Amino acid sequence: MKPPILCFVGRSNSGKTTLIERLIPELTRSGYRIATIKHAGHGFDLDTQGKDSWRHKRAGADTVIVLSKGSLAMFADVPEELPVEEVRDRFLNGNIDLIIAEGWKSEGFPKVLIVREQLEEVNVSLDGLLAVASEKKMECPAPWFDRDDVAGLAQLIMQRFPLPTGS
Repeated sequence: MKPPILCFVGRSNSGKTTLIERLIPELTRSGYRIATIKHAGHGFDLDTQGKDSWRHKRAGADTVIVLSKGSLAMFADVPEELPVEEVRDRFLNGNIDLIIAEGWKSEGFPKVLIVREQLEEVNVSLDGLLAVASEKKMECPAPWFDRDDVAGLAQLIMQRFPLPTGS
């Protein structure tokens, strides 16, 4: 079975990464195996100039994999930006219970919307909205959580995406 995808969406600097970073330990303590996928709309460069992997990529390799005891990293050329479900299907195996994706606000996956003070801060469809996290209480079409209520939000996520039987 493919792991479900839960998107965290919001403006730049709204606190998405911080909230995800705080949620992961809550979920993993409850037995979840989590993968995260980060959307970088402006591109990125992870490899370090001068390192062997950088040199292999610069020499023309389409894919470079760095493997050590307990870790694996892959740098690969892709012809275009991949949809998040294709990333899941191509690169994540059956050892994951939930994928937390940062970004992909226009996709049809369940979403947690992170805003500072008002829903209108982000142009996003409210269809599939699982929760809203913000700095101040507000009326919204989904459960509201203070951004510091990590345990409460984790409980909602675990109810919506229960662990498969036998995990």
